[in-house]
Amino acid sequence: MHSTSKVIQYVVAVIAFTLLDLVWLSVVANKLYDDLMGDLLAQDPNLGAAVAFYALFLAGLVHFVIHPAVVEDSWRQALGAGAFFGLVTYATWDLTNLAVVEGFPALLVPIDLTWGALLSAAVSVTTWAIVRRLPRSEHRH
Repeated sequence: MHSTSKVIQYVVAVIAFTLLDLVWLSVVANKLYDDLMGDLLAQDPNLGAAVAFYALFLAGLVHFVIHPAVVEDSWRQALGAGAFFGLVTYATWDLTNLAVVEGFPALLVPIDLTWGALLSAAVSVTTWAIVRRLPRSEHRH
């Protein structure tokens, strides 16, 4: 068994998530969201709300997915649970918007759900792989 602190896991996950999501947002999603959402998109996104979401999302990913996978030393657990966590969390946003926001594009839902599952799985496995190579902690956190 290998154990690192959740703080270290969180820092690694933040870095992995930020790098992957920046590529997604700048290369693929920017035009996609613009084309599909049009006037629904804010001209100036609320950066504080975005940071709060990402911080909470990553805390949940570490608590529910990454840390248990590190403790069990299982990349398969990181991959599967990460994909499911991403699917559920991204579905919360997409399906709620589809239910209550007039004009929310249904075409965006499967794209977002797929990205959420892939991103969360990739961040979870990447974080698992990095932290298991760090010096072992004598205490489980």
